[in-house]
Amino acid sequence: MIFLDYQDRRPIYEQVAEKFKTLIITGALPVGTKMPSVRQLAVDLSINPNTIQRAYMELEQQGLIYPVKGRGNFVADTDKVLQVGRQEYLKEFKGVVRKGKTLKVDKELLISEIQDCYREEKHD
Repeated sequence: MIFLDYQDRRPIYEQVAEKFKTLIITGALPVGTKMPSVRQLAVDLSINPNTIQRAYMELEQQGLIYPVKGRGNFVADTDKVLQVGRQEYLKEFKGVVRKGKTLKVDKELLISEIQDCYREEKHD
């Protein structure tokens, strides 16, 4: 489910949190799904349980998971997940638009491409 990149300069807990965030936002981990236990995931990934706990705290602070005392952590409500997903999307989109501006991509061409994407969606 999760693979770590030991060449990545980010701390392990950030990598773990990011991987779960992606799984939650894409729906691979649906709302209400029980997260792996801290101990079991630490054993599976061969890392310290405190690292997993810190990753789970990050996800909880972002509103993506919630703890249930004595039962574990669960994927949170869809509205919060969608909100976080949209924020991530808009951040990426702005980066792409800035790159397009640097490459002198015309604004009207960009708008036209966006409209084409939405038209294609209606035909699917």
